[in-house]
Amino acid sequence: MLERNNTGLIVVDIQGKLSHLVHNSEVMFRNVAKLIKGSSLLELPVIVLEQNPEKLGKTAEEIQPLLTDYPCIKKYAFNGCADPHFVDQVNKADVQYWLICGIEAHVCVYQTAMGLKGMGKSIELVVDCIGSREDSNKQVAISKLQKHDVGITTAEMCLFELMKDCSDPKFKSFLDIVR
Repeated sequence: MLERNNTGLIVVDIQGKLSHLVHNSEVMFRNVAKLIKGSSLLELPVIVLEQNPEKLGKTAEEIQPLLTDYPCIKKYAFNGCADPHFVDQVNKADVQYWLICGIEAHVCVYQTAMGLKGMGKSIELVVDCIGSREDSNKQVAISKLQKHDVGITTAEMCLFELMKDCSDPKFKSFLDIVR
């Protein structure tokens, strides 16, 4: 089970025009916003990645205002773990479990998840918060990551798992996010 004191969120490359070209992008944006808001409420560490932002653009305006308080790391390798600044932020967060969301599922999300596994981290792929231009690529990424012992979850599932209890003082605000 996920625990607040041992879990963080990584937002992978939800940028520019490409973020609107992924299959079911509107649903993905809605779920990613829910995941970011819930992670913020629960005070999880959050790290944002941007792939070659000079060419692909900055983080999409649908979610960018939710991420202003978190480190944003520019990268060029598909695997975020190839960037020493990202690895430093992951280590500084000092958590074992990472929720991962973003695009494209079969490229940067997949490679970053595998890189984190290589660092000894436990990964939960938030499947309703990832996307690829072709849904078949997203499905293959999910399948391959499951074979590598990456956990599969959804935005609501992981947030309720982290919330644990309706008597928590944050629960009313939490409900406003997940409804």
